Amino acid sequence: MKIVAADIDSVGSDLDFRIYDDLGEVIYYDDCINEDNSGERMPGAQVLLINKSKITEKVLAQSPDLKLICVFATGYDNVDLDACRKYGVKLANVVNYSTDSVAQHTFALLFYLMENLRHYDEFVKDGSYADQPHFCCIDIPFSELAGKTYGIVGMGNIGKKVASIAKAFGAEVIFYPSSGHSDYHEYRQVSFDELLEKSDIISLHCPLSDLTRDLFDIEAFKKMKKSAYLINVARGAVVVENDLYEALKNDEIRGAGIDVLNPEPMRKDSKLLEIQNSGKLIVTPHMAWGSTEARTRCLEEVKKNVLAWQRGEDRNIVCS
Repeated sequence: MKIVAADIDSVGSDLDFRIYDDLGEVIYYDDCINEDNSGERMPGAQVLLINKSKITEKVLAQSPDLKLICVFATGYDNVDLDACRKYGVKLANVVNYSTDSVAQHTFALLFYLMENLRHYDEFVKDGSYADQPHFCCIDIPFSELAGKTYGIVGMGNIGKKVASIAKAFGAEVIFYPSSGHSDYHEYRQVSFDELLEKSDIISLHCPLSDLTRDLFDIEAFKKMKKSAYLINVARGAVVVENDLYEALKNDEIRGAGIDVLNPEPMRKDSKLLEIQNSGKLIVTPHMAWGSTEARTRCLEEVKKNVLAWQRGEDRNIVCS
C-alpha cells in the first residue's frame, strides 16, 4: 500500500513520523499537496495524510487510486467534501487530541493581555525596575478573572474545558451555542446579543460554518463592553479581521488575543500589524493546538484511523 504524508513540517519536525512506516510504503513531503503537484505525487497512493493541504476536486481527479484522507486535525474545511463523495474517498479526522493544549493557550493569551505582561517584562529588562526606589510597579492596573462574566461561543469539548478553568478562577460562565441551540445545561445558555452585552471576556471555540462565518463583525464589537477581551482560537473567518482592527483602534473593546486568521498565513498587509500595543492585541501563529503532547496524540490517532480502515472499519470517518 502506498501512503502519502504531506505538509508534515506544519505538524512538527520534532515528532517521529516513522510510526507510519509499518503501514505500507510511505512517502513524506514537508510541503502541501496541491493542484500543481498532485498529478506527480498521488497516482498509486491509496491513503493521504495531510494537515492544511487544500484538497480540491482537481487534486482528487489527479489521485485515481485514493481511498482515504486522514487529517492531522479536528477541522477539515480545507477538504472539498462534495468532491470526496463524488470520487468515493473517505475522510477521517482526529477528535479531542488538542483540548488541553487549546484551553491552556486560551488563558495564556488572556492573561498576557489582562496583566499587560509584555509591558512589565520590558520594564524589568530595560533596567527601569532596578533604577526605582520602591519594591513594585503597577503603572498599568490589572483586574482579576474572579467575579467576571466569561462568555463562550461553542460548548464542545474545548469550550467545556475552558469553562471549567474559568469557573475555577471564580468567573461566571455563560455560553452561546454555535449551532444556535444546545441541550447542555451545566452553564447558562444565552442569546448572542446577551453574550456580547454581558461578557467581560469572550472566547471562541466553535467550528467554521455558515452560522459562524463573520459572526464577530463591527456591529457585534459595538455591542460588547468597552472593557471586554476577545480570544479567538477557533477559526479566523469567525471574526471579520478589518472590523476587529477598527474595534481595537476605536476602543470598542479593550483587547484581543488571536491565534487564527483569515487567510493563513497572515497577509503582509493585514491591518492588525498596525497595532503594536501588546496590551491591546496579541497574535500567535495558529499554535494553540500544538503542544508536544497534543501533536504526539494526533499522530497516534491518525495511525489508528488508518489501521481501522485497513481492517475494513470506519473510525472517525466524517465523510464517506
